[in-house]
Amino acid sequence: MVAPAVITPDAVYEILGSVMDPEVPVISVVELGIVRQVTVDGAHVAITITPTYSGCPAMREMERDMAAALGAHGVTDVAFATVYAPAWTTDWMGPEAREKLRKFGIAPPSPAERDGLITLTRARAAVPCPYCGAKDTQLKSEFGSTACKAIHVCNSCQQPFDEFKPL
Repeated sequence: MVAPAVITPDAVYEILGSVMDPEVPVISVVELGIVRQVTVDGAHVAITITPTYSGCPAMREMERDMAAALGAHGVTDVAFATVYAPAWTTDWMGPEAREKLRKFGIAPPSPAERDGLITLTRARAAVPCPYCGAKDTQLKSEFGSTACKAIHVCNSCQQPFDEFKPL
């Protein structure tokens, strides 16, 4: 247990690293990249978060889970601030988080391409199957079990799978 008088931002990040995303329970809120900043002033901890998309229904649950994890370590004076700009991007997920998604059966997002232009249509690269690795896959629905996922089917192994959409 970390005493609040000696809590550091690094210790807060470490504790938050144990809080899983409720919609994708194999990656933490830190690995997901929604924890933007942690500041500590004495026993007060301020956490800045960015939702994966505006209106994400899991944000309040994640705040409660983060507060509970910190509370279990004696940190009870916690405030959350939600910021929307810059918008969250899948590029904030590291390679370890992407590999965890793949092992869980979710195709990780490809890097989001940013050229400064906003297009009305987006050409999508082939999404490799997280089970067999084949690139012969087919998009079945732009919306999967959550708004941040799409449903695909592998034409090689016939396995359906979610893709974490690149944003």
